[in-house]
Amino acid sequence: MQNIKKLMEDIPNKIQSGLGIVADVNKLKKDGKYYLEIKVDPSSFPISYHGEYHYRSGSTKQQLTGIALSEFIMRKTGFRWEDVTVDDISVDDLDDESFKIFRREALRKKRMSEAELNVSNEELLQKLHLIKDGKLKRSAVLLFYHDPGAVQVGSFIKVGKFDENNLVVYHNDLEESLIVNANKVIDLIFQMYLKAKISYEHDKRVEDYPFAREAIREAVYNAIAHNCYMYGVPIQIRVKEDSITISNSCILPENWTVDTLMEKHDSKPYNPEIANVFYRAGFIENWGQGIQKICSECKKIGAELPVYELIGTTLRINFKALESALIDQPKAPKDHFDTLDDTLAEKIIVLLKANPYMTQDDLAEKTKVSVPSIKRAMKKLVESGKVIRTGGKRFGHWEIRE
Repeated sequence: MQNIKKLMEDIPNKIQSGLGIVADVNKLKKDGKYYLEIKVDPSSFPISYHGEYHYRSGSTKQQLTGIALSEFIMRKTGFRWEDVTVDDISVDDLDDESFKIFRREALRKKRMSEAELNVSNEELLQKLHLIKDGKLKRSAVLLFYHDPGAVQVGSFIKVGKFDENNLVVYHNDLEESLIVNANKVIDLIFQMYLKAKISYEHDKRVEDYPFAREAIREAVYNAIAHNCYMYGVPIQIRVKEDSITISNSCILPENWTVDTLMEKHDSKPYNPEIANVFYRAGFIENWGQGIQKICSECKKIGAELPVYELIGTTLRINFKALESALIDQPKAPKDHFDTLDDTLAEKIIVLLKANPYMTQDDLAEKTKVSVPSIKRAMKKLVESGKVIRTGGKRFGHWEIRE
């Protein structure tokens, strides 16, 4: 009986000092024997042991630290990284172009009405649940601020062209808001990083790309919307002649695998608020239909279905090129413009849209062609009226005329 009395005093103290919780210890008797009952109320928050958090998966026990711990706590409490408010950025600091793009696309895709969109930026953010207690959430800053790296490093998109030896030929970093990046990235990929098979039907130029544009678009937008930004790793798009790989940091819903992604599944976005804005803008589908759309678009051009792989916390989707679109491009008839010059002009226009302050030396470095070639292409673009120079040679910039 003396031991029981001591245990009834020691156990609650040890539980409180080691776990930080209060437990009831009761002495009970059954079949002439005494035993102790320890009662602990369920907790909505994870409990630490001497400041350490441990997690059991199957027969193994792991200590959770860093981002894994943050993710575990968020999953258990319902508290999300994108919900945290930001103190030093206000609605007035947000990017006008981002709002312009969002309103235009949401109205064009009929995901929001004109009346819903014809409000102030602050009222629009309220409708999109991107403001809490009068402050912008992280999700609002990522979506509508010109420099999302201000709240999380690595919140940008890297696009790289790789040769057959997996060496980088050239690359671009898109470091603006998620809305602006989404608006630019697909044109950048298809105009600067890919070659189309050129043919002519009744003197009309026809371009066939080796990848389904809408499939790549959906995959890239899914990566932006569902990326785990707190890892600080940019979304990466590797483009080769025969493949495209799109990678993003990812924590799949509990019990999901890459096989789940390829099956019919419910919509469980990792960033619900960012995903909602992308849905409203018509960038992504709802109800878990995005991957069905990707597969459907690949089938439409006769390409193989993409393959998903999960490596640690990195989710990759791999697209194989349509082989019939990789053959050498036929020469254009003499009465048509030069294919090489036209392709270079398209790349220049894409680069100048992204950065109108680029010099001709910058363009030569990005496109991997000589400065004289850039000058010839720029001369044609200026003469055609597609590109004009505003301001002086030193402090001016280029404007694109559609």
